[in-house]
Amino acid sequence: MNQILFLSLLLLPLIFSTTTLAQSPASAPTKAPAKKPAPTTLAPAPAKPLVPSLPQSPSSDSGSQDIIKILRKAKSFNTLIRLLKTTQIINQVNAQLVTTKSGGITILAPDDGAFSQLKAGFFNSLGERQQKELIQFHVLPVYVSSSNFDALSNPVLTLASDSPTGFQINVTAYENSVNITSGVVNATVTGIVYTDKTLAIYHVDKVLIPLDFSKPKSIAPAPALAKAPKADKENSSAEDDDQGETTKNSSGAISLLSSVHGATFVSLGAALFAAAAAISC
Repeated sequence: MNQILFLSLLLLPLIFSTTTLAQSPASAPTKAPAKKPAPTTLAPAPAKPLVPSLPQSPSSDSGSQDIIKILRKAKSFNTLIRLLKTTQIINQVNAQLVTTKSGGITILAPDDGAFSQLKAGFFNSLGERQQKELIQFHVLPVYVSSSNFDALSNPVLTLASDSPTGFQINVTAYENSVNITSGVVNATVTGIVYTDKTLAIYHVDKVLIPLDFSKPKSIAPAPALAKAPKADKENSSAEDDDQGETTKNSSGAISLLSSVHGATFVSLGAALFAAAAAISC
């Protein structure tokens, strides 16, 4: 009995410790640090076109770069179509377009209403060369996208530019407006007629008149006056002979006249002398 009581007293602290540990709450597990989400890379927004598309613009999905067909489908460009054909500039533009080394072309297309604003007979008053230059003046020998007008460096060369300083335009792009000046006319690009990767056609509200047409033309120097030809010696001698003969004839006539008059006076004096002698007898 005493042994059992002694063992109970020894085991009592152990039982109490076990009970206390069982009743104490378990410590919460340590949370792993939250990982920061990787930053999301946003794709750059596409450049906003500076020129809106026209409602009747032909689709560029067709893959056809027939400029005449594009302008005809867009309507209101009948005058430009006719002038492209009559001046044969359409052949030059097509050749420029298909050249592999070419960076494409850009056409600034005035509609029929823009041509009607010109003075009556203006185009016909131009020479053949100026008619071609006028149409070439509306073509840029590079491709300009609708969102890239503000990247152009002024002055901008045209297809008519035969030198770094001739037939140029200035382009100003601000917000959704693109203005073009030739030095004579200020025009606005009002919409896209057609565009792909190498060909762009834009509608402009006025015909661009080159400043070169207003420059005074150089006056050709007056031709030098021709010197009077010298008289031939033979002609001079003949004239001298004629003058001498005339002088001789005149002198002879005077001498003959003097002789006649002298004879008359002598005869008259003899007659008077004879009459006086007769009276004296």
